Amino acid sequence: MRILVVEDQDSIRRMIEALVKARGYEVEPVASGAKAIDVALTNPPDVVLLDLMMPGQYDGFAVCQRLRAEPLTRKVPIVIISALDDEQSRQRATEAGATAFFTKPFSPIALLKELERFKSQR
Repeated sequence: MRILVVEDQDSIRRMIEALVKARGYEVEPVASGAKAIDVALTNPPDVVLLDLMMPGQYDGFAVCQRLRAEPLTRKVPIVIISALDDEQSRQRATEAGATAFFTKPFSPIALLKELERFKSQR
C-alpha cells in the first residue's frame, strides 16, 4: 500500500514516514500542498496523510478539496494530521472531504490501526 505523507515540518514528516515504513508500507513524503497534488494526480496513492497548516498556494484544506474534485483521487482516503483541534477546522476538513482526523500529537498506534482498516477495505 502506497501512502502519500504531506507535511511541511521535516522532523514530523520523517517521524510519520519512519512509522509507516516500519509497518511495511511504501511512503512518498512531500513538503508542500502543490507537490502533493502533483504526486497524487501523477501516481495516485492508496492513502494520503495530510497536514492542514502548510505554507504556499495550497494548504491542507485546498489539497483535500482538489483531490476530491479529481476522478483519479476522489475515493482515496485522506487522513488529516494537524495541530488544529478546533471544531471549525474539523468541520472545514470534513467538508473538504477528509476521511479521518488526528490531532498532533497523535497516537501512532491509532494511526496504524486506521491504516490497517483502509488496507482491509481494499
